[in-house]
Amino acid sequence: QVRLVETGGGLVQYGGSLILSCVASEGTISGLAMGWFRQAPGEEREIVAAISWNGADTYYPDSMKGRFTISRDNAKNTVYLQMNSLKPEDTAVYSCAARSHIIWSRLPSAYEHWGQGTQVTVSS
Repeated sequence: QVRLVETGGGLVQYGGSLILSCVASEGTISGLAMGWFRQAPGEEREIVAAISWNGADTYYPDSMKGRFTISRDNAKNTVYLQMNSLKPEDTAVYSCAARSHIIWSRLPSAYEHWGQGTQVTVSS
């Protein structure tokens, strides 16, 4: 069992930056692919970024490329999401997820373990 806890959300102005962290408070993320997802009110959950078990391979949707960076430190049992040039449309609850596979997936259904999420609000 892996228990994930996200931190780092908050209120930021347009164009600002935030760093989200996701730590496994129980279990380990070693050997697991990880993903960051977000969900805005009334919207479906969408992938923000994903990373393979060793960090060698990452994925970003086109709308996040160049603005978001995912990274991981397996020794610290932590995955990070650096978000730059934030826009009001980035406002959502951001959640991290772990998948029992070494390769990431874009599909939320492929991930077995989820954190509770952290709210990110970008003001215009």
